[in-house]
Amino acid sequence: MIVDALTEKIIAMQNPTCVGLDTAFGYLPPELSEGAVTQEEKAAAVYTFNRAIIDAIADMVPAVKVQIAYYEALGPAGLAAFSDTCRYAKRRGLIVIADAKRNDIGSTAAQYAAAFLGPQTENTGGRSLAFAADFLTVNGYLGTDGIAPFTEACAENDKGIFVLVKTSNPSSGELQNLKLADGRTVYECMGDMAEAWGSGSAGAYGYSRVGAVVGATYPAEAKILRARLAHTFFLVPGYGAQGGSAEMLKNCFDGRGLGAIVNNSRGILLAYRKRGGRFDAAAREAASDMKKDLLSVLGAIHA
Repeated sequence: MIVDALTEKIIAMQNPTCVGLDTAFGYLPPELSEGAVTQEEKAAAVYTFNRAIIDAIADMVPAVKVQIAYYEALGPAGLAAFSDTCRYAKRRGLIVIADAKRNDIGSTAAQYAAAFLGPQTENTGGRSLAFAADFLTVNGYLGTDGIAPFTEACAENDKGIFVLVKTSNPSSGELQNLKLADGRTVYECMGDMAEAWGSGSAGAYGYSRVGAVVGATYPAEAKILRARLAHTFFLVPGYGAQGGSAEMLKNCFDGRGLGAIVNNSRGILLAYRKRGGRFDAAAREAASDMKKDLLSVLGAIHA
């Protein structure tokens, strides 16, 4: 089961971190970006950069999160770079989270699910059928009939989803912290729905195929959600550049140091601008420092 596979990698590596490949062309060092003018050239340079980052961190980081918007901005060539990045990360043994925040109902949701959570190859011929993702971020605002096609694809193909519950952006509370008639906040209601959508699919470590996005920048809300969502694995954005610290995000984890994975994008991709040297070596150092920072708060991670 994919959530167990992610958990086992976290335990084995003693590292609950995820490298965000939110790779804007402007993030690339001059040796890769100079001379790239067309979308095809820029997309090729982004993919070269991503491969080097993946190679630098694959033995110490369990997962990558690939944000599709940065690739869509480069048109069809960018989407090819997105697909190639996901597949390369899979070949290097990483768990791949496609950050696409898809949301719709009925047959449209089923098509999104097929694209990101479908089978990787046909039974014959080995033709690619879907992006090489293990998890997909989704928006649950349309309710159960908007999520059902995704959970069905997860069950059929051993994949997972992360539902937006309490996001890390400053204005998230404008909607997510509103009180409902029953006394719950909107984010608590969405968290409860995510817990229910994952019911019956908990794996060996107690977590289901349906996870939640819970921002590191809101530790009080994270504590509430961790207490009420016993079987929901958290994807935690907001560490580093967005202001989240290890101390702030410890509430996302259970007593074993499990149940969450923390994303860091710019802090790793752009580490070379602060540290100097090769961009891939600087990314590895930044990822190592992040691991140490998290473990200094969580302690040893165990089953």
